[in-house]
Amino acid sequence: MTQVAEQDASEPPRTTTRPHPMKWWRRNRLLARVSIQSKLIVMLVLCTILAAAVVGAIAFEVGRTSLRTAVFTRLTEIQQAQARALQGEFLDLRNSLIIYSHGSSTADALTAFTAGFAQLADAPVSPPQSQGLVDYYNDFVKQTYAQSGTQLDAQALLPASNAQRYLQANYTAKFPNDEAAVAMNDAADGSAWSAANARFQDFFREIVTRYEFQDALLIDPSGNVVYSAYKGVDLGTNIVTGPYAGSKLHPAYLKAMSANSVDYVGFTDFEFYQPAQMQPTAWMVAPIARDGRTIGVLALQFPISKINRLMTFDKQWAQAGLGKTGETFLVGSDGLMRSDSRVFLEDPQRYKREVTAAGTPAEIADTAIRLGGTTLVQPDISEATTNARRGESGTLVSVDYLGERALQSYAPLDQHDSELHWSIIAKVDVAEAFARESSFTRTMVLTTVGMIFAVCVLAVYLAQVFVRPIKRLEEGVQRIAAGDYGVAIPVETRDQIGDLTAAFNEMSRSLTVKDDLLKQQRQENDALLRSLMPDPVVERFRLGEETIATEHHNVTVIFADLVGLDRLQAELAPADYLALINELIRQIDAAGDSLGIERVHTVRNGYLASCGLTVPRLDNVRRTVEFALECERILQRFNSEADIDLSLRAGIDTGDVGSGLIGSPSVVYDMWGDSVNLAHQIKNGSPQSGIFVTSRVYEALRDTMTFVEAGTVTVDGVAQPVWRAVEDD
Repeated sequence: MTQVAEQDASEPPRTTTRPHPMKWWRRNRLLARVSIQSKLIVMLVLCTILAAAVVGAIAFEVGRTSLRTAVFTRLTEIQQAQARALQGEFLDLRNSLIIYSHGSSTADALTAFTAGFAQLADAPVSPPQSQGLVDYYNDFVKQTYAQSGTQLDAQALLPASNAQRYLQANYTAKFPNDEAAVAMNDAADGSAWSAANARFQDFFREIVTRYEFQDALLIDPSGNVVYSAYKGVDLGTNIVTGPYAGSKLHPAYLKAMSANSVDYVGFTDFEFYQPAQMQPTAWMVAPIARDGRTIGVLALQFPISKINRLMTFDKQWAQAGLGKTGETFLVGSDGLMRSDSRVFLEDPQRYKREVTAAGTPAEIADTAIRLGGTTLVQPDISEATTNARRGESGTLVSVDYLGERALQSYAPLDQHDSELHWSIIAKVDVAEAFARESSFTRTMVLTTVGMIFAVCVLAVYLAQVFVRPIKRLEEGVQRIAAGDYGVAIPVETRDQIGDLTAAFNEMSRSLTVKDDLLKQQRQENDALLRSLMPDPVVERFRLGEETIATEHHNVTVIFADLVGLDRLQAELAPADYLALINELIRQIDAAGDSLGIERVHTVRNGYLASCGLTVPRLDNVRRTVEFALECERILQRFNSEADIDLSLRAGIDTGDVGSGLIGSPSVVYDMWGDSVNLAHQIKNGSPQSGIFVTSRVYEALRDTMTFVEAGTVTVDGVAQPVWRAVEDD
């Protein structure tokens, strides 16, 4: 017996049948029912490797995210700092221009130069001087073509008026060098204009040299450039009718002349300006006033070099934290750059190769090289620029204008009271931006291997993992107690803790459904209340106030009837009538919302609304009358489109009113007061359609709107004059 037993034990078991597939499922099921203490022994061994891997993966993800966040944050900080610096530069220039345009010296200079310019209408210009002008313009056209590739017509640019010919013959043609022109105080021709130049040239020379402007112009009310600090080819021209009327200076001058504020300063976008030999040039303009009347405009011409110095950190990109590939630049609303590319400034030929490979036409790159910059030449249609032009700010990784994947931070450049719609972009190539991430990855791999070894040694201490499910349940209970019903804890086991977790999740789902239903009901109630009364009244009603009444001052009230609805109701089917009236009321409500009109309620054919009730408005009278006029226009469109005949009869008054909730338990928001009554009575007392207003409304708007007398309406035994609002042609 012993011998047989030993033989059986030494031989491998012999089986003649395949194991049943259900045995594996049964084995797993049995494993799920093993006691927690037995599982803990197995778990301590497995978690040695698992814990190190999990911790390593989490640390790697957190570290990589932190590095990427730091890079994005740094780039955004540079972009925002550049935007603030540029805005500060524009603010300083604006304040300086306001000071100069307000000064008596500028007004005196404009008066003197205007008078001197007028006296030159018959001043003699000798034949040699005329020939000198022709020679000067021929040379000017040649230089412009050499620098920009633009062919100008010298004959079209020659001075048209005698005063312009005289000034350019004695100044422009004699001093083709800018330094000599700005240094010249008096041509010694004995004219009143030269006397004014001798008096004021030092003043304007200080302005243009201190702020590095290309020129300073004084323009009289007729559009004549009566003074130029550098005495260029635009001296004496008429900016409205002359050869340079197509420049951005023309509309900027007109806007400055019609500005209502003496502190107005206008900025133009950059353009290729002919008198500057087609170099990118922008303008700052400000009105010059004397005795409350605008007598002309001061225009300062500044070059792109001022913007480029700021945007390129004076070519110190690395010191500014942009490394070897980073840069900041501006893009206009037309998708063209408003500052120079870093690659262009460092190596124009490399710039040409890269932008051409990225899809920019070669002729554009050649134009940039010929002009010496990428302003108004190089397009940038990257995703960052597109987002910024839509008014968005942010960071992303996309292909830049060089065809490289780059990390880009973008934002619109906010210039108050300015027509400049620029975007600012800060970018750096992905390879450089995420270089530290690659180094970090190698470090994390080595660190994780070391952690696995250390965790294996300390596996015995991982018994605390046993209590993790219990902690999750505890945290879930705390979150539910705090109001977060969307808690879902993974069920990882089939033991008692797993059953408890499943029951907890079911409870959480049930609470979530109930909470969602309550929120939905609350939102529906809120929406219903807001459709019946203003938000402030809704809040007071929620808080349980039983008597809600408010006195309002300076409120304009409109009572309006839609005349013809009764006839229309009889003619149309109920569904058609309801669809038409709903669309009509929707458009009237939309018009009211755009003008700040607050609807109180609608009753049958009537419409009661106000302006300045819950939101005080200084111009509530004007808004209400404009709303009534817009309602007439809406009815006219409806009549034309639907072949119906509706008209508006409205009464408008302004004054003090009261408002609040009326009724219990069913409440209605209403408005009352003398102004409400009077508006209703003048509306009912008018036999014909139209917009009828009281004397208070008429007195408030008589200077800005058109009214005709409409008789009187007797109110409480007193005849009240009524006017009818008429829309201006």
